[in-house]
Amino acid sequence: MKAITFPRYGSPDVLRLEEVAVPDVAGDAVLVRVRAASVNATDWHSMRGKPIPIRIGDGLRRPKLGRLGVDVAGLVEAVGSTVTHLRVGDEVFGARNGAFAELVSGKNFIHKPANLSIEEAATIPVAATTALQGLRDKGGLRSGQRVLITGASGGVGTFAVLIAKAFGAHVTAVCSTGNLEMVRSIGADATIDYTRNDFTRSSERYDLVLDIAGSHPLTATRRMLASRGTLVVVGGPGSGWIAPTDRLLAALVMSKLGRQRIIPFLAQLTRDDLVVLKELAESGKLRPVIDRTYPLSETADAIRYVETMHARGKVVITV
Repeated sequence: MKAITFPRYGSPDVLRLEEVAVPDVAGDAVLVRVRAASVNATDWHSMRGKPIPIRIGDGLRRPKLGRLGVDVAGLVEAVGSTVTHLRVGDEVFGARNGAFAELVSGKNFIHKPANLSIEEAATIPVAATTALQGLRDKGGLRSGQRVLITGASGGVGTFAVLIAKAFGAHVTAVCSTGNLEMVRSIGADATIDYTRNDFTRSSERYDLVLDIAGSHPLTATRRMLASRGTLVVVGGPGSGWIAPTDRLLAALVMSKLGRQRIIPFLAQLTRDDLVVLKELAESGKLRPVIDRTYPLSETADAIRYVETMHARGKVVITV
């Protein structure tokens, strides 16, 4: 089968489309023929080997696995001996390392939402899980709360707007001029154009801030909180050896000070949360935003585009 590989860390130029072995199917796993995958920030961080924790997990001098991609949607090709919830031919979505390939094998797969296309389903796992867990689990989101979302037009951000609205929140979305109408169209009650206004200088206060963009110091973003509000730090952009890890560490230190909660956060993919997201999608409350699609052979261009930090919603790889 064909898959995207990278023998060394570096720019998208290190990526190769090569023949690799078909993965084995363990007893509790399924083999999925990939029809679509989507790009996440973790892909380009892994490709470049930055920040430092990436290298600790993936290999200090060169990548151990040398494969990219996590989000998957496709057709079940084979099932393990103990699998009962899926059958050959089922349309599924889920998460597995090495998703930029023709076939993947793993456990975290469930039936695709019936009302979404394969491409739309492929955008959900990492980004929507991050938004869901950040708002619901870390932020303790409740109906009627005022929520501010930075980076609201990106992959995680668009899902955060949709999920916050599904939970009954009043949502203010921070994005650039060209994306204001898009975030309003998916449910944002109010918008802030960061190219014209510094949201941290506003007099408004929020019960929950989901900081995805990481474009301001945490001390400034914290000022946007109500007296007992919560700031959830998903991480921040950066290509250095430490960023965005330094931002998460700073949030951890600040969380010990004051009545406001400052919570650093990294998502953990679970099948249970995929079920929640599937139900939200089938109820019409979760409709992914897709910016562009690229064929598997142009994965380098797709990642190069996502690295610009200007993608609207998600970027999809079709196989």
